[in-house]
Amino acid sequence: MLNKLRNFSKGKLAGVLVGIIIIPFVFWGMGSVFSGGNTNSIAKINNHNISTQKFADFINDSKITSEYISENINDNIIEKLLTQLVSDTLVDLEINKLQISVSDEILAKKIKNQQSFQEDNNIFSRTKYEKFLLENNLTSVEFEQEIRNNELKKELFRYIGGGIKSPYFLANKTYNEQLKQVEIDYLDLNSIYVNKNQFSLNDLKKHVNENEEIFSIEKVDISLIKITPSELTGESEFSENFFSKIDEIEDLVTKNNTIDEIAKNYNLKVRTIKKYYPGNDSEDLLDEIYKQRNNAELELLDKNDYFLLYEIKNLEKVLPSLESEKFLATVRDNLYERNKYDVHTDLMKKIQKKEFTNDDFFKLSKGNIKSLKINSINDINKFSNDSVKLLYSLGVNNFSLVSDKDNNVYLVKIKNINKGFLNKDNEETKKFLIQANTKLRDNLYNSYDFLLNEKYDIDINQNTLERMKNYFK
Repeated sequence: MLNKLRNFSKGKLAGVLVGIIIIPFVFWGMGSVFSGGNTNSIAKINNHNISTQKFADFINDSKITSEYISENINDNIIEKLLTQLVSDTLVDLEINKLQISVSDEILAKKIKNQQSFQEDNNIFSRTKYEKFLLENNLTSVEFEQEIRNNELKKELFRYIGGGIKSPYFLANKTYNEQLKQVEIDYLDLNSIYVNKNQFSLNDLKKHVNENEEIFSIEKVDISLIKITPSELTGESEFSENFFSKIDEIEDLVTKNNTIDEIAKNYNLKVRTIKKYYPGNDSEDLLDEIYKQRNNAELELLDKNDYFLLYEIKNLEKVLPSLESEKFLATVRDNLYERNKYDVHTDLMKKIQKKEFTNDDFFKLSKGNIKSLKINSINDINKFSNDSVKLLYSLGVNNFSLVSDKDNNVYLVKIKNINKGFLNKDNEETKKFLIQANTKLRDNLYNSYDFLLNEKYDIDINQNTLERMKNYFK
């Protein structure tokens, strides 16, 4: 929780309060829907209530529009905003308990030292400061309170993690985690896969029969009418008469009339395509209709230049014939990939159970083993970045599967690890000391987060939360 807040303070809020990035603020209100909200609690932290009015103000201050909230209501945006408010409130409670404060002198210095508020001679400009407030629809009290709050949070994090100094051995550990040399033996698994051209016709037939659901295709009968003014009214323009008849057709669609019945009523020509499936002879319009085969049977669409009335019927699943070279190639490719997957799965199971031995490695390789030295965790000349990170987490004599940027898979054995030692008095050591300090500080923040979870009981009023969500729906 604290880590998220700490990162948040370095993000948008810090951009406004510390970097003074000028952005347009658009305020909107919720009206009186939450009137009397001060007496209604949406959340409770121990004995501290968070009222619906407080939450409404928090949403207003977030500068998120009501339209955006409404569009994302099913993605739990209200819950996420409430979580942020609870997190902020927890920090405020801790600041008050620890009696952390920021003096007016420090606050004034922070504002006057902002470069955006200074003239070329680095002298604070009251005019620039007031112009910023006007452009962003802020009062000096609001802005200065936000800066004070941000500084209080910084002081809290300094109080928690200040004074941390990593010992040399941790810096050296961080150094070796990134710059140790890892010597490996590896096998390109492409050398052991079954050649796809070796699959017999019986192999392919068996694969199709065992995986009918994968290879079955859906075919449909499509009937459609392109309705233009000339065909519907005999006119060349989109007249009131034309749109009046379109409204009539739309009513017939809602009343479950068939396309043939509608065509007969208006003397329209129906085009019918039997057992359609997108292929070499497919049409964009038919493909568009085909994609809706599970959503609607009869539909009227405005296509700008014309109206499209279509009907989908007789959806059926069929297996293509193995006499088709294209389908045969698809099955062969699929069986080849399935074989590769089975090889990878079998190897990983044996590796995880520590049942894969050096003898297994040499038997599998048939003399195709290659060697390589990886010089750092950032050495991605051979393998992908994630694969190198995985290898750097393993010990000597461990096996694993890794990949390169082209998704070729390799079986790898860690043959040797060459570790180094930092010189205590150079700049590189300082860099790794800073990284080790950061890790220690993050661990401390995580521990403090657990402490907060134990220290505070948080209770959400679900009924009030639902009422608030319903307002935005």
